[in-house]
Amino acid sequence: MTYDNNNIFAKILRKEIPCKKIYEDDFVLSFYDINPQKKIHALVIPKGSYINLDDFSENASPEEIVGLIKGVNTVAKKLGISAINGKGYRALANISEHGGQEVPHLHFHLFGGEKVGKMVSE
Repeated sequence: MTYDNNNIFAKILRKEIPCKKIYEDDFVLSFYDINPQKKIHALVIPKGSYINLDDFSENASPEEIVGLIKGVNTVAKKLGISAINGKGYRALANISEHGGQEVPHLHFHLFGGEKVGKMVSE
């Protein structure tokens, strides 16, 4: 599968579509989900053109990999949900068709601000 430069997250990265930004650095952009599933529901996306976690782990530079992981933690701290300054959160990445991925750009959902519940409900 090739990366689709017209996916919604690519358009957000190019500032063609607005977002409610939480955090941005050289490696990631984070913003609130437009259809929140929990009290706090944020997205963290790498700035590179990666379809999913498999693509990212095989093709991203070591700096991008570290940047994404640190970005997730930074956003959780900013939102007050990290284990350091909150009660915890769930980080979820849906991978491809069977994993329920809807946008073909790697992204992590951060859920928090309340108890998240069971791991898988379907």
